[in-house]
Amino acid sequence: VQLQASGGGLVQAGGSLRLSCAASGRTFSSYHMGWFRQAPGEEREFVAAISWSGGNTYYADSVKGRFTISRDNAKNTAYLQMNSLKPEDTAVYYCAAAFGKWHPIKTYEYHYWGQGTLVTVSS
Repeated sequence: VQLQASGGGLVQAGGSLRLSCAASGRTFSSYHMGWFRQAPGEEREFVAAISWSGGNTYYADSVKGRFTISRDNAKNTAYLQMNSLKPEDTAVYYCAAAFGKWHPIKTYEYHYWGQGTLVTVSS
């Protein structure tokens, strides 16, 4: 599976962005998907995840109520809708795919990673 993240950019605090993660291959619907982010000088951290069916979603406390993860298996694409953005949301955002039994918040549970897209939130 190859993953291509897009949709990042510069936005003012309080604004919104929608990130997309396009996957190659015919098995996208069998993968759980996650979004992680990494700010300069920081470790990569979990943001949100969604199970292969879309039936289960998980969020970091810092984004709960502001971000929404979704997926469209017909389009082989996962999304991260980010609202009410804050300067502390500034980071490179990565999408990742996992299969099988999976702990959604752990980076090592994911088998494939996209290249990242930069989100910058100005105050």
